[in-house]
Amino acid sequence: MKLAFRKMFSLILNYFESSEGEFKYRKSHRTILVVVGGLFLVLSSISALAAVSESQFGTFIPIVVFFTVGFVCIVVGGLGNERAVATIWGSK
Repeated sequence: MKLAFRKMFSLILNYFESSEGEFKYRKSHRTILVVVGGLFLVLSSISALAAVSESQFGTFIPIVVFFTVGFVCIVVGGLGNERAVATIWGSK
């Protein structure tokens, strides 16, 4: 199942896994990445619900940005290799 998801999200994963050189990876970085991604997804959901209930559709850009950041964090944290996680953290 993980292999099928890796194929589905290969565009995102290839971008972060393609870097060269040494990197520093810690297991805690992956955990924090997944937690932060979840928080961004919750933030985008709350923002979307508030925007719909108040008929304020000018908040579309922040909702999309928060969702995209959260989604990428969840994909890389859950499916990416150590290099991808280190690339997001900027560990060199």
